[in-house]
Amino acid sequence: MKLNVKINDQTFEVEIADLNARPILATVDGETFEVYPEEAVQPAVRAAVPATPAPAPAAAAPTPVSRPAAPAAPVNASKALTAPLPGTVVSVLVKEGSEVKYGQELLTIEAMKMKNAIRATRDGKIATIYVKEGDSVRHGQALLEYAD
Repeated sequence: MKLNVKINDQTFEVEIADLNARPILATVDGETFEVYPEEAVQPAVRAAVPATPAPAPAAAAPTPVSRPAAPAAPVNASKALTAPLPGTVVSVLVKEGSEVKYGQELLTIEAMKMKNAIRATRDGKIATIYVKEGDSVRHGQALLEYAD
């Protein structure tokens, strides 16, 4: 959805991705932001009964709720592989202790309905995996750490 938002006589072009996703991705003048809206319970509002009943809206398919990844542990940045984009971990294809080769697919992250293969940036042994299937990850968050 694209909107033009005017704030103090300045207009911004805002593009909002899937409103049901968490975080919501909002692009403002070319820069993308992660938005975590508060889930507030709305008070019940009593509405007048219409003279003729309106047709029932079609039920939307439920959106799977992804859980946030575990809190960030102390990570050696020189050995870590970080998330290149925010999204949800769809699959983890390696285990701790696995030997991997440069370019080998390690895990898959889904972002904006696209699946992105995350590949090994070098040869090595996987020491620690910080995420699991279903976890939400932020851009730059450590996904795994090499042993060497």
